[in-house]
Order: sequence, then C-alpha cells, then structure tokens
Amino acid sequence: MSQVHLIKIRSTKSDYMYHTRKNRKKVERKIELKKYDPITRKHEIFKEVKK
Repeated sequence: MSQVHLIKIRSTKSDYMYHTRKNRKKVERKIELKKYDPITRKHEIFKEVKK
C-alpha cells in the first residue's frame, strides 16, 4: 500500500489552505512551503495542519 497521503497546508497569515501530497516514508516532519496566498496577495509560509 502506498504511503502517500493527502494533507492540508494553511497560511500563517490568513486562513487560506492548499491540499498537497506527502510521502510519509520519506518525510517524517511537518511540511512548510512558501506559496502564493490570494487573500494577502503575497507569497507566505504555509504549514501542515491536521485534518
């Protein structure tokens, strides 16, 4: 069975969220990505949140 799961990442500046995939075998810590936030109209840091 695949270890790739869907996760949510939420902006640190607003409540905007993205959905992405994470391979739990290779990545053990929580994901932090810098992505575009349409609410603030800037690139912000997005952190993984629980479902």
